[in-house]
Amino acid sequence: MTEVDFGKTASDYGKYRAGFPAAFFARAAALGVGVPGQQVLDMGTGTGTLARGFARQGCLVTGLDPAEAMLAQARLLDGEAGVRIEYRQGVAERTGLPDAAFDVVTAGQCWHWFQRVDAAREAWRLLRPGGMLALAHYDWLPLPGNMVEATERLILQHNPTWQGAGGCGVHGAHFADLAQAGFTGLEAIIFDVPAIYSHEAWRGRIRASAGVAASLPPHAVTRFDAELAELLRNRFPEEPMRVPHRVFLAVGRKYG
Repeated sequence: MTEVDFGKTASDYGKYRAGFPAAFFARAAALGVGVPGQQVLDMGTGTGTLARGFARQGCLVTGLDPAEAMLAQARLLDGEAGVRIEYRQGVAERTGLPDAAFDVVTAGQCWHWFQRVDAAREAWRLLRPGGMLALAHYDWLPLPGNMVEATERLILQHNPTWQGAGGCGVHGAHFADLAQAGFTGLEAIIFDVPAIYSHEAWRGRIRASAGVAASLPPHAVTRFDAELAELLRNRFPEEPMRVPHRVFLAVGRKYG
């Protein structure tokens, strides 16, 4: 696959990418993730969508990401939201943060980008006894004939090396990653909540994906975006669009 750099699409990412829905934070809290007063580290925080949700819950949140452009967007969005989050530039596998400093470590929409064995070991080191590693996703769902499937087909026409098509929003390999790192008491939450997009917002969301502006040159992004706009006008003209999405959360606990 072409090298992916989300820093190249930080503006679209911050403006158009749907954050986790409110129902996610309520259900996560029921598992003990995001309880007020917890120290939370959000690995691969990007523009801080997951971090801000936990900050609103009353958590003390640190966000970590390798792309300074993404962190700059996160700080702007935090200011608009009226929350305070500490951000650090760094990678999940080697954070440089102290041992046993956090109650919860999270990774939202990003675990697959990490060296997963190393990231899980690092999370174990960072967690206090009884702490939790929580791996979260909010994924669009390509269904036969729907707008998501059509969009994925278009991405593949422009970027055949893209590997993100055809997902079902359930990430079973996360359980092996958690168990192999020593986490026990594994639990998961899976439920569907649509995301609402205008044509403009969906185009921005797709530009912010790994298969488009994060990996294609600017002229190719412009050509793709024009074709997506035409596809939406001709085949999916209704606005706003209810885009099917699935929430997935896998949690493991550090016992022993």
